[in-house]
Amino acid sequence: MLRRTSLLLLLAGAIVLPVQSSKAAEPKKVIVVTTTAGFRHSSIPFAEKTIAELGEKSGAFKVVDYCQQPDVTVPKKPNKPKDLAADADDKAKAKYAKDMEGFNAQMAKWTPEVEAQAKAAQAELDTKMAESLAKLSPDNLKAKGIDAVIFANTTGMLPLPDKEGFIKWIEDGHAFIGMHSASDTFHQFPGYIDMLQGEFETHKAQVPADLVAADKKHPANAEIGDTWNLKQEEMYIIKNQDRSKVRSIWHLRHHPNDAADKKYFPVSWVRTPGKGRVFYTSLGHREDLWSADPELKGRVNPVETAKQYQAHILGGIKWALGLADGSAEPNPTVE
Repeated sequence: MLRRTSLLLLLAGAIVLPVQSSKAAEPKKVIVVTTTAGFRHSSIPFAEKTIAELGEKSGAFKVVDYCQQPDVTVPKKPNKPKDLAADADDKAKAKYAKDMEGFNAQMAKWTPEVEAQAKAAQAELDTKMAESLAKLSPDNLKAKGIDAVIFANTTGMLPLPDKEGFIKWIEDGHAFIGMHSASDTFHQFPGYIDMLQGEFETHKAQVPADLVAADKKHPANAEIGDTWNLKQEEMYIIKNQDRSKVRSIWHLRHHPNDAADKKYFPVSWVRTPGKGRVFYTSLGHREDLWSADPELKGRVNPVETAKQYQAHILGGIKWALGLADGSAEPNPTVE
């Protein structure tokens, strides 16, 4: 009788085991944020589509929700042209006169009624933006079992319901992933800048970029190798980074727009604030990095480069989710 009971228990365990294994293999839960309170990139729809596809095809994660831009248009008050320089030549003066003529024509249409409409629209946008970002409250993130939040080309001071609580949620053992202008977000929130360890300072014209690998073995290197050559991208200059707190993955050895200005310029890195994991890449301005569609209009970067970019962000996401091995030990001596 005892032997029969033991056999039944063993069989029951054999039946339960596949269920447990299946549960362990469930994709991680991710929320993608693409709201903007500043400049809005035209590549955002491509980012949303690509991130979802990478999760689905890899099986590593699933985008379970989005924080997206409300469909509200706010009329913008015309900007007055910059004053003429004291030493302006005739050509500059002629351009200024033409710009002022256009500005005055636009201001003539900026009536009190239009201004009132703009204020009402802005109030509606603010309300709906806050409603969308309520999904990032610590209580909701915990209740929904969210593993990672991705900021894909966000900008500005977003109305998070609890900014400090969001940072603590990351530090308590969750993942944060940022692409491109995620570093042009929350400039007035030191906690975010400290968590990310890098803040957008400026950029100039788009240029070819010769990236150097600081960690060839990291998943975010994506087996691209020692160097990574982009035909064209908007390369950020990053400030407020303590290199003793980050592990560089990709960087530049010269100014993005001046090859003669040689020093270290960060491009992509990882770090571990508290128990959490952070992956950031400043790449992702252009649609032809996000999309591998060979028929994409205006393509400059080849399809192969887009596939490399997708592998780069997928490797970084998987690392941040704890699904791929890679060091987060700071490497501040990399040059």
